[in-house]
Amino acid sequence: MLYGESAIKGLLRNTFRSLGEFNYRLWAMGALISNIGTWMQRTAQDWLVLIDLTHRNATAVGIVMSLQFGPQMILTPLAGRVADQFDRRKVLMTTQAVQGLLALGLGLLSVLGLIRLWEVYLFAGMLGCVTSFDGPARHSFVSELASEQYLSNAVALNSLSFNAARLIGPAIAGLMIAAVGTGWVFLINAVSFIAVLVSLFYLRVQWLYRKPSGRHAEGRFSDGLRYLAHRPDLLAILAMVFLFSSFGLNFPIYISTMSVMVFHGDAKQYGFLTSVMAVGSVIGAFLAAGRKEPRITLLVGGAAVFGATLMLASALPFYGLFVLALITVGICAQTFITAANSAVQLATAPDMRGRVMAIYLAILLGGTPLGAPFAGWVADTFGARSGLLVGATAGVTATLIGVRYLRRHRGLRLCWVDGRPQWILQPAAPGTAA
Repeated sequence: MLYGESAIKGLLRNTFRSLGEFNYRLWAMGALISNIGTWMQRTAQDWLVLIDLTHRNATAVGIVMSLQFGPQMILTPLAGRVADQFDRRKVLMTTQAVQGLLALGLGLLSVLGLIRLWEVYLFAGMLGCVTSFDGPARHSFVSELASEQYLSNAVALNSLSFNAARLIGPAIAGLMIAAVGTGWVFLINAVSFIAVLVSLFYLRVQWLYRKPSGRHAEGRFSDGLRYLAHRPDLLAILAMVFLFSSFGLNFPIYISTMSVMVFHGDAKQYGFLTSVMAVGSVIGAFLAAGRKEPRITLLVGGAAVFGATLMLASALPFYGLFVLALITVGICAQTFITAANSAVQLATAPDMRGRVMAIYLAILLGGTPLGAPFAGWVADTFGARSGLLVGATAGVTATLIGVRYLRRHRGLRLCWVDGRPQWILQPAAPGTAA
């Protein structure tokens, strides 16, 4: 019994090891509160568009997602350079404050009964512009909060925090929408940004792990593209992320249409289903935090199971079985995204990290303008279950890209060991993603 308790304590210490650093611990607390508010707003915004401002129009939800994430593709060159050349802490204080003001404006319009669909589109576009700068700075800033040996764990804990909020936020939002409407949800999100701003203000600047050569280098965005051109490992990961994010991660569309059109649910059920998938995401993030090193094989496996589970979910006739499938989808999606994020950061030279992460985020978020309207159109035209098949196809295609890279660059082959089939890989070259 004592041995078991000791093993559990050791596992927890390993899983949460980066919280031993004061700056990262303070940042994580503020970010968790803000993330809960963000997920509350996302849930309320999707419901506002799907039910209150349109008549179950999934394409409109896709357009909102496109406007919110589309600017990533346009502003990537500038955002990556800002993340590499300016004080990331000050950049984040600015972007987080502006996001809070946008949530406040959307909330006031909703509470006063003045909100229109075009105004939601406008706020989504403005939020997309702000988050274009926030994303690269925020992801790169993790490397200043935690030492190199804890970086992979810090990235995984960021995902755990984000998905813990994803578990809590939608459930609260569903209850609030039913009780007082969407406007108050937006206002609560505006207030939640105070937490992350306070944490940024009180960070011990002298303890940050800053690399002056990376932040002050007069590098260009094109340098990041040239860097990637010689990195087949990173190119394979980015190609997989593009398919996965563009067509696989449109859960606001998949879950809302299945909830309303197939299972005939209300806002509470939609919030519950979103939280249910977040249970899987939290499990996936927790498992990722315990891993010492992300591997490309993990991305391939996650994408494969993700595609297969979505395909199965599209055919499930019962609500309870669909709930169980969403948990598995959440685990696979989080495993894939966390592993991709960690692998790209760890395999990229520190002075290129901001620009490469900007490209990564542009692909992760900027692919949405392509995939979200298409997924919404498929759901509107052929039914909600057909929409799920869009995500399933993306997972399968991403798997094939990963397998192709492993065969060409890592010598993937099937061998027989002691009479049993076993996949064999060559060791990863130094400086490349494992």
